[in-house]
Amino acid sequence: MSVESFEVTKQQAKKEKDNPLTDFQETLKDAITVMNLPQQVYEFLKKPMRFLEVSIPIRMDNGKTEIFQGFRAQHNDASGPTKGGIRFHPDVTPEEVKALAGWMSLKCGITDLPYGGAKGGIICDPRKMSFDELERLSRGYVRAVSQLVGPTKDIPAPDMYTNSQIMAWMLDEYDQIREFDNPGFITGKPIALGGSKGRETATSKGVLYTLQMVCQLKKKPLKDMRVIIQGFGNVGSYLASYLYDLGVKVIGVADELGGLYDEKGLDIPYLIDNRDSFGIVSNLFHHSISNLELLEKECDVLIPAAISGVINKQNANRINCKFVVEAANGPTTKEALKILDEREILVVPDILANSGGVIVSYFEWCQNNQGYYWTEETVDERLKEKITASFINVYKTSQKYRVNMKLAAYIEGIQKLAEASRLRGWLKY
Repeated sequence: MSVESFEVTKQQAKKEKDNPLTDFQETLKDAITVMNLPQQVYEFLKKPMRFLEVSIPIRMDNGKTEIFQGFRAQHNDASGPTKGGIRFHPDVTPEEVKALAGWMSLKCGITDLPYGGAKGGIICDPRKMSFDELERLSRGYVRAVSQLVGPTKDIPAPDMYTNSQIMAWMLDEYDQIREFDNPGFITGKPIALGGSKGRETATSKGVLYTLQMVCQLKKKPLKDMRVIIQGFGNVGSYLASYLYDLGVKVIGVADELGGLYDEKGLDIPYLIDNRDSFGIVSNLFHHSISNLELLEKECDVLIPAAISGVINKQNANRINCKFVVEAANGPTTKEALKILDEREILVVPDILANSGGVIVSYFEWCQNNQGYYWTEETVDERLKEKITASFINVYKTSQKYRVNMKLAAYIEGIQKLAEASRLRGWLKY
């Protein structure tokens, strides 16, 4: 049932996220209405300022040439250069990339970073490609977008199914094109090439610090929480490990093929030691359940850390938790959020909860520009300080406007974008 059940989850999610850009735009409009800003702000922010679609010819190991489609969206650069990851995935669409770029702009506004948002993607399945093919594709993408990116223009980073090695190939290709070393061109690099300590775990640490703030807000000890994490890739596995080390009972995890559940708590170190390079571990067990079943199991905290749209109008009434902390991008649809609000389930939105990655990417860029590198303790301390302050600001905004945390996060992000655009003279109001 495992493979089929995940396909059901994906198909159900896809029905509600066929155009994630629409979801971004509708919530953006709602927030701008609450803020009483003029229509021109919405018209300006609803789409990226620039969008590039490229064709990348790559010689495969069998000697044939395949053409891959790639994208790069730059949402808004009023506050500074744009910033955003590159994902390698078979389901990448232009609408998804545009929406993700918009969400990244909001993240940068919420966390007070001197960036706008960007996003990139290539339609491919890296799980079916060799190491050499991935290198050629990574370099080909940089050649295709090199005129639009750079350390003061648009700074890429890892995203779904990309990692520090892919960033290293991209950095080397860019350096060869520009003919000088440019470590600030890309973040999420290996430490040996100017990467930052703590970058690989930054998103997970940010989700952890956000969860700690939720516990503080609700006056509930973190150790008393029973947690389910849907997704066991880079973010989900590190987060599970941190929670386990803190004595938190992680009662469920899921990967692409299925879910594992034990109300007494899972042996997280064993699962991490035995998963494959794509975070798959459920196939080692005969008692795995479907992703759909796991999402509806009773817990205190549900953390969707995989694909978007997994909490939707079909299952929102069956979600059995007190809090949802969104580690993935867009895991809760707008219709589902309305249902969860009515049920008084607190949802900490993705653009706040998973912002640890872009925060530490900013730290990496700063270190590259300075030529001075920080200890991991310094990175963690500054990450916690920034994401904690952002959480407090979003929560205060939700109280001020009497809206949920998602709408409050949009309001926080829009404020900086709109003000920077107005000061530049792009908007007049």
